Amino acid sequence: MSLAGTVAGCAPSTADSTPGTAAAPGAPTAGSSALAGSGGTYKDGTYSADGNYVSPNGTETVGVQLTLAAGKVTDVQITQHPSNPNTRKFQGQFAGGISAQVVGRNIDELNVSKVSGSSLTSGGFNQALEKIKAEAH
Repeated sequence: MSLAGTVAGCAPSTADSTPGTAAAPGAPTAGSSALAGSGGTYKDGTYSADGNYVSPNGTETVGVQLTLAAGKVTDVQITQHPSNPNTRKFQGQFAGGISAQVVGRNIDELNVSKVSGSSLTSGGFNQALEKIKAEAH
């Protein structure tokens, strides 16, 4: 497990201080997505994977699609695979709230535990996230 420190949007740099060209804080830096302390470098792109988790109704599946740029999540989409009305409800709540928790964050910092009252779906999301990280390396 790695816990990356707070990522400053723009680290001080003496190499390039051209006025008027500074990136906005938090903006991805082109060409480098190595994260300090994580050892992770990810290719930009959109990745999809399914993750499984166990609910009171049995094993469930949730689909995750992440778009990465410079190691940060720029978009997330959830594909629901409900097997019953309760699963539909919780996966729907999860899909409605996950964007606020992951978009703009470094992929190595993600470990979702509960989204909009849905805690079990997070297990499937995190499993899919590990598959995406492996594919994006």
